[in-house]
Amino acid sequence: MSSLTMLATDLLGGMKDVSKTGSATSDLAATARIVPVILAGGIGTRLWPISRTAHPKQFLKITGDESLFQETLRRVSDPRLYCAPIVVTNNDYRFLAAEQSLETGIKLGAMLLEPVGRNTAPAIAAAAAYVAKTIHPRSVLHILPSDHAIDADAAYHGAVSLAFAAASDGRHVTFGITPTSPETGYGYIEAGEPCEHNTCNIRRFIEKPDLETAQKLVNSGGFLWNSGMFVLRTDVFLADCADLAPDVHRASVAAVEAASPDLDFIRLDPVSFGKAPDISVDYAIFERTSRAVVLPLEVAWSDLGSWDAVWKIRDKDCLGNLATGPVTLSNTSGSLIVSEKAHVAVEGLNDIAVIASEDAIYVGRLSEAQKVGGMVRLLRKSKDTADLTNVHRIVYRPWGGYASVLGGERFQVKRLFVKPGKKLSLQRHFHRSEHWVVVRGTAEVTIDNQVTTMWENQSIYLPQGCVHRLANPGRMLLELIEVQTGSYLGEDDIVRLDDDFGRC
Repeated sequence: MSSLTMLATDLLGGMKDVSKTGSATSDLAATARIVPVILAGGIGTRLWPISRTAHPKQFLKITGDESLFQETLRRVSDPRLYCAPIVVTNNDYRFLAAEQSLETGIKLGAMLLEPVGRNTAPAIAAAAAYVAKTIHPRSVLHILPSDHAIDADAAYHGAVSLAFAAASDGRHVTFGITPTSPETGYGYIEAGEPCEHNTCNIRRFIEKPDLETAQKLVNSGGFLWNSGMFVLRTDVFLADCADLAPDVHRASVAAVEAASPDLDFIRLDPVSFGKAPDISVDYAIFERTSRAVVLPLEVAWSDLGSWDAVWKIRDKDCLGNLATGPVTLSNTSGSLIVSEKAHVAVEGLNDIAVIASEDAIYVGRLSEAQKVGGMVRLLRKSKDTADLTNVHRIVYRPWGGYASVLGGERFQVKRLFVKPGKKLSLQRHFHRSEHWVVVRGTAEVTIDNQVTTMWENQSIYLPQGCVHRLANPGRMLLELIEVQTGSYLGEDDIVRLDDDFGRC
């Protein structure tokens, strides 16, 4: 019997036992599946310059052929164990999350859009309120960050089963990872007396320590890494939230009650949600409630919060180097070299991190990779460099995206890529004209109601002010070179007349 099948059996059996003891209602036993809640709204700049505000790490392919967000979806995709996942993200990432979900073939239960970032407590409370309203008020939730790397082995699935049982009995369960090294980038949890379902009481939470303190914590044997993963029962969590964090509860519940549908998304009410305090669920609930327990879990796990964390979990060469992209190394050891496009050559160095995106390069000690955050803050202080932390050279859109190639006074060159079956909005520009050259694929171009089909090496001119649209009717990626000329070339010179993605 596979570990997933065993987990399904444990979950169903556990819920039946709970219903007999009165800890849950009998009607819930008929739908004894976990509701996964995936938090995907973080901006993730600690892996700069590859990860940026407009395209953060959860949507990057860091550990394999799929993004971290997609890998998280895979972990909760078994319909015997889980309901369709609820994704909580922000407005800017809605199409990116929807498209990556579509690529996996995993249907979402809902995608809740936060109008503003308010940390994990309001996000989880809003998800709980939504589940209570639309699924069942006593559903068990599995809260998962979307940017972690986890080896979901038999031990992991067994821990989920135990956490489900504990949460069904009214406990708030957090997973504590058995530490393997004195990490300074993680918070720690001190485990207390043993409780039911292999959990322990929580004596205290410890913020990210310095190296000396971290070493003492690991040596003591009584401390666990705080994973940021939780299993909670909806009604119990909301009751604690109302008692311990009433501002969070009031704002989140009101945001769900006044939420509005938008295509396949649920927009939380901006006025209500904006009143929620910016606070983590650890501070708001777990450090204050008597219901919190920690479940020790010995599994390969990383929150990938720095480049040295990426280096640790990936396979390296015989000299301890991890190199991806066009890279040449000589007399170099214990280093991480990542390049998106430019060829990077490194000679005679040790413990070095070189991260080269298309428009920025970071160089520093790999062992001091936690300092990337400080560099990002420094860059943000100057208007000349602030955009380097926000927008990648490649900008993703629900239809595909574009990359800036060259720009100057009154002209700009871009590479556009349009996914099969997708089309841009019907639009016009008041200050620029455009020239499109098809590089690969088939383009369907509409100009003032006249439709033209174009193939490789063909071009077309779009005069200033014309109503136009670009579509990809083919089965392969469409690539074009766009040359813009005019007095103003900003992205806000777009008047959308019709749009498949509701952006008019």
